[in-house]
Amino acid sequence: MKKKMIDFLLAQASASIRLRVRRDILRDLTPAEETALQTEILGEKIPRHIADHRQPNGWIGLGFHGSSKRAGQYDNQETAVKYMGEKGLRGTPLLNGAIDAFMSTPLTDPIYETGGRLYSEFEIPAFGQGIIRAACVARAGYAGEADIAPQVQVALESFRRVTEVDSILDVSRPGKACRLFNAGERWPCRYHLEIFAFTNSWRTPGNIAMLADAFTCLMRADRPEIAQTPVACWVGHAVGPLWYMNEGWSVSTGATNLPAPDGVRRVNFEKVEWLCRCGLYPYLPVLREEVEFITAHIRDGVCSVPFYENEFRGWGPYAGLQLEPDWRRSVRRDCDVTFRTLTILQNVGE
Repeated sequence: MKKKMIDFLLAQASASIRLRVRRDILRDLTPAEETALQTEILGEKIPRHIADHRQPNGWIGLGFHGSSKRAGQYDNQETAVKYMGEKGLRGTPLLNGAIDAFMSTPLTDPIYETGGRLYSEFEIPAFGQGIIRAACVARAGYAGEADIAPQVQVALESFRRVTEVDSILDVSRPGKACRLFNAGERWPCRYHLEIFAFTNSWRTPGNIAMLADAFTCLMRADRPEIAQTPVACWVGHAVGPLWYMNEGWSVSTGATNLPAPDGVRRVNFEKVEWLCRCGLYPYLPVLREEVEFITAHIRDGVCSVPFYENEFRGWGPYAGLQLEPDWRRSVRRDCDVTFRTLTILQNVGE
């Protein structure tokens, strides 16, 4: 089955997917071939747009955390770095420069759009410029070059905290509009999971088992009064459920953890891929069910499982998986979905 998928992608997919199949799955990509494919990728519309908005120090655009008044969908540092990493541009001057800018720009710089204030991930649960930066660096493939060990440790402490308390109510207090995290507490968010999915230093049998226990707690569905309780850290705006994790977190729902309004069962490829990357496939029955649901929709090397389209095409802080330049032809959509399926199966096997 995997061979048919690989054959389909190498014959039909764009340069990014062909590069990643050769580099990450087959592991037979030569440096010369990688350079040639990266040159092809850099000639696509979105990478050219990103390059056009590169600042003198390497920073992409005039924004940090997604689109803003000064930054568009791709000409902001967070989205551009993650997008380029997923596209297979690690090692190119464009992405190297963006990572250098990340690590050399103080977290109090105006470009972070916090008015010069540092929101420390060591003091505020599930928040902080530093944890976002670390997730970007990890996803782009530069964890070995940039020191994000402190953020990896915070991520471990945050997931471990879930296993130490009864619920999120124990780490928060009542506020005017909703509950607020207690200062100095720990609690996991999507950026912590993103760091784990794309790094290896934390991986020990004990830590993987702890992470599995934490997700077992987070996926409890027997206390809806807790799952429906919003909790925020007040940092000028409330951080919502797209960011932090709470009971009722589901592998099989969209980013908001709510069922699809039309009742169609869809796959959240990002959640499945990240959990499988973390080595949790043997420990979480619901994850195994999702993988089985995906593989049941593979025919002749092509996966056609229903999925959340906006989580592929909506590149930004909380979504983005599409590597094909566009989906004007259905085969391009099939390539993106099949590549994510192949990536999941590869991580299941490992």
